[in-house]
Amino acid sequence: MRKLVAGNWKMNGLSASLGELVALKDGLASAAPACDVLICPPATLIAQANWAIKGAFALGGQDCHFEAKGAFTGDLAAEMLADAGASYVIVGHSERRQYHGETSANVARKAQGAWRAGLKAIICIGESLIERQVGSANHICESQLKDSVPDGATPANTVIAYEPVWAIGTGVTPTAADIAAMHAHVRACLVAKLGEGAKAMLILYGGSVNPGNAAEILSLPEVGGALVGGASLKSEDFSKIIAAVQPVA
Repeated sequence: MRKLVAGNWKMNGLSASLGELVALKDGLASAAPACDVLICPPATLIAQANWAIKGAFALGGQDCHFEAKGAFTGDLAAEMLADAGASYVIVGHSERRQYHGETSANVARKAQGAWRAGLKAIICIGESLIERQVGSANHICESQLKDSVPDGATPANTVIAYEPVWAIGTGVTPTAADIAAMHAHVRACLVAKLGEGAKAMLILYGGSVNPGNAAEILSLPEVGGALVGGASLKSEDFSKIIAAVQPVA
């Protein structure tokens, strides 16, 4: 499987930030990456970014509504993201679950909306610090997978992102053994739910990935790439993470 390194800009970036994407494009042109590359900027920048990067890497949205259109003021349909130039969309990010009260059932509907529009859904799961401390991390992630991943998910239309909520933006990362163990658990859950085809589904790690720890994390078993937050805002840092991916033998 070719790995995916995805950058989630969250609520960061204005038109001036497009220079970072152009710099990333130029860097990838001089050194072809060993992985697929994706940036998910604010929705306001997707169309401009699409013009600026000229297909050098993929673009994605950070959320979508499950309906194709309608009276949903302030929401964006997956079709709108696709029209602007996106080919992916993140659904179920922990910040959406925490601050917007999104349930796993909502996430599943959004993933189906993404598929309808021809987008690949990046479905996020992960446990809080308290849930890990009391020993329920595996149960929480299994439950979220069961309810957030719709039937019909395949490696062609879905990516899973495991994000330990307590590690996002904190600079703290789980041990390599913890990451490997959770990714193995997620893989087993996916196969149990979807069948043998799920062995080819990418499972990204997200949680304070940076140039200093990327090589170790990206080399772990079942880690199919990374969902990167703050380190994706600067092309120099993000390029170092991309470069940490080793070519598939």
